Amino acid sequence: MLVLVAPGQGAQTPGFLTPWLDLPGAADRLAAWSDAIGLDLVHYGTQADADAIRDTAVAQPLLVAAGLLSASALTEGAAQGASDKGGGGRRVGITPGAVAGHSVGEITATAFAGVLSEEAALGFVRKRGLGMAEAAAVTPTGMAALLGGEPENVLPHLEKLGLTPANVNGAGQIVAAGTAEQLAALEADKPEGVRRVVALKVAGAFHTHHMAPAVAALDEAARSLTIADPKVTYVSNADGRTVASGQEIVTRLVNQVSNPVRWDLCMETFKDLGATALVELCPGGTLTGLAKRAMPGVKTVALKTPADLDAARALIAEHASA
Repeated sequence: MLVLVAPGQGAQTPGFLTPWLDLPGAADRLAAWSDAIGLDLVHYGTQADADAIRDTAVAQPLLVAAGLLSASALTEGAAQGASDKGGGGRRVGITPGAVAGHSVGEITATAFAGVLSEEAALGFVRKRGLGMAEAAAVTPTGMAALLGGEPENVLPHLEKLGLTPANVNGAGQIVAAGTAEQLAALEADKPEGVRRVVALKVAGAFHTHHMAPAVAALDEAARSLTIADPKVTYVSNADGRTVASGQEIVTRLVNQVSNPVRWDLCMETFKDLGATALVELCPGGTLTGLAKRAMPGVKTVALKTPADLDAARALIAEHASA
């Protein structure tokens, strides 16, 4: 069984979309999305520096656009291959057993699952990014990954320092979030067993109470969305559960802004569902790395550039439902 996943904020790097724009129609699609949401995705994905794409209001729409662009390349290629063999339909050959996304990647997953249209997903994530950037500007905050350590040691230590375990990622990784002062205290006083504390390329304490002001703005934006129930199994960051109602999925997306991401529970659900393969959309790498450690035996492919598409299609052909 195939799982299709989309990465979250911090996965972006300068120029990462450049090779994708060589694919037929990709530049036109990205330009149209840019016009629709009032953000030059082509510029930010190909020419902007690391500081520019670290901006929450830029990074979030850019990541969703990248995920959708790579998913389209994957599905259209699979459909073309099936058509050559007498099949048809845009998603022939790529029916995943489940879809999920990490943090903002959940919005990418909603579009692939058919809960939101691509245009609606991009408009929604644009408002999410702006709202979270505004909330982050109130107090200097950030996030840091703790490498190593056991949850029973790490979680009480974070609570003592006033930090929130904003991402419980499994595979020995917890991401702490809080004020700059709290993160500095963490660096100076690591929990038992933690080897390193690595600052993330994000501009706020996401998935904490610091993001509460963004929840109201996103709730307002959600009221105008056209929502459908998912066409494939959707796994939620809130608790790792599968959710069959499109309305509940969107409600969870709104609330998730100020609540921790439980990617560890998502991976447990993937295993319970019988996952045998996992493909991570562009800019892939982070979630496949976690899967390799937490889901041994599950085959993975990360879409970093179009050169990875053939390997992903081969994995899909072997593991996806017909």
